[in-house]
Amino acid sequence: MVTPVRRVLPSPPATPARPTDAPSPTTAPAGPPPAATATGALPTATVPAGTPPTATSPAGPPSTATAPTSSAPLSPALRAASFRHLGPQWYAPVMGTAIVATAGAGLPGDLPGVRAVCAAVWALALLALVAVLGARALHWRHHRDQARAHLLDPAVAPFYGCLSMALLAVGGGALVVGRDWIGVRAAVALDAVLFGSGTLVGVGAAVVVPYLLIVRHRVEPGRVTPVLLLPLVAPMVSAALGPLLVPYLPPGQARQTLLFGCLALFGLSLLATLLMLPLVVARLVTAGPPPLAVTPSLFLVLGPLGQSTTAAGNLADAAPTALPASSPYGPALAVLYGVPVMGFALLWLALAGALAVRARRRGMGFSMAWWAFTFPVGTCVTGAEGLARHTGLVAFMVLAVALYALLLAAWGTAAVRTVRGLVSGELLAGPRRAPVVPRSATARTR
Repeated sequence: MVTPVRRVLPSPPATPARPTDAPSPTTAPAGPPPAATATGALPTATVPAGTPPTATSPAGPPSTATAPTSSAPLSPALRAASFRHLGPQWYAPVMGTAIVATAGAGLPGDLPGVRAVCAAVWALALLALVAVLGARALHWRHHRDQARAHLLDPAVAPFYGCLSMALLAVGGGALVVGRDWIGVRAAVALDAVLFGSGTLVGVGAAVVVPYLLIVRHRVEPGRVTPVLLLPLVAPMVSAALGPLLVPYLPPGQARQTLLFGCLALFGLSLLATLLMLPLVVARLVTAGPPPLAVTPSLFLVLGPLGQSTTAAGNLADAAPTALPASSPYGPALAVLYGVPVMGFALLWLALAGALAVRARRRGMGFSMAWWAFTFPVGTCVTGAEGLARHTGLVAFMVLAVALYALLLAAWGTAAVRTVRGLVSGELLAGPRRAPVVPRSATARTR
C-alpha cells in the first residue's frame, strides 16, 4: 500500500511594492489623486485618471513611498498638460463677449449707464483675449503634435478662423466703447494693430483651411456642418469693422484704399459663403438633423448674414469720408441689401432655434459649441441697428432690442457654464473614450 506524501510548498517572500503596481481592489487609496487629474489631461496616457499617489502591493501593507502632495510645486510639464486639449475654439468666448459690448453700445435710445457697462464688458473681452492667446502659446510650445493634429482634423481646423474674429472683435470694440476708458488715441492704435493682424490671419485661414479641405481632409456629404463657414466669415468681420478706422486715416489714398479693401473682403467672404452654404442645407435636407452636440453650430449660418448686413451699413457710413460723391447712394444700397438678408436671417434663426430646442429636449449637454449662440446672434443685432439707423423705422429698433435680449441670455448661460467647466476641469479634459460594450455571446443549451 502506497501512502500519499503531502508536499508543503513554502510561501513566497513578500516583495516590496513598486511604484507602478496597481492598487489592491480591497485596499483604500491613501492620499488625494494627483493634481494633474483635476484638469482632465495627464502628461501621459499610461496613468489612469483615478490612480492614487501611493502604490500598494497585492500581498502586503501599503508602501511608504508617496507622491508629492498637492502643496508641492508642480513641474512645468504638469502645468502645460492642462493646455494639451485647448483648441482654437476657445477664441469663441472672446468673440461672444466682445459682441455683447459692441452691440449694446449701438442700441437705440440713450439709457444711462449702458455705455459704462458695455465698456466693462469690452475690458473683460480684452482680458480674455490676452489669456487665451497666452494659453494657446503654451499649447503650441508644449504640444505641437496636438496643434498639428488640429490642423489636419476637418472638425477642428475651421476654428482657426475664430482667432481672426476674436482679434477683430476686440479691436472694433476699442473704437466703439473702449475709447471711453483708454482714450481715442490708444483705442485707434489698439484697433489698428488688432485689425491688421486679424485681417492677415483671417485671409490666411480663408485660404489655408479650404486648401486642407481639398488636399488633406475628406469630409463626406453627410458630415458637412456649418463649422466649415468659420474661416470664410472672418474676412467679412474685417469688412464690417475696417470702416471704423477710415475717418482716422489721412484723406485721399489712405482712406480710399482701406474702404475699397474692405469692399473686396466683403465680396471675398460673401461669394465663398454662397458656395459653401448650399452644402450645409443639402446635408440637413438629405441626412436629417445633425447630432445633438453639433446642433448649436447651426447658428453659425447667422454669422455671414448678420455680419454682411453690418458691413454694408458701416461701408455706407464711411464712404462719404473717402468718396464724397458716393454719399447719396451708400445708405440706399445698404438698405436694399440688408433688408432681404435680414429677412432670411430671421427665417434661419427660427429654424435653428427649433432644432436647438429639439436637441435640448433629447439630452444635448453643454459644450463649447454653445458659444455659437452668441456671436452670430450679435451680428444680427448690429445689422438690425444699422438698418434702424439708415431707415429710421421703429420696427428695426424693436428687432435690435429683442435680438440683444436673446444675445444676453445666450451669453450669460454660456459664460456661467464655461466658468463652471473650467473650475471643475471638465472643459480642459481630453476627449472621452467610448465605453467598451462586451459582445453578446450565445451558448447552446441542452
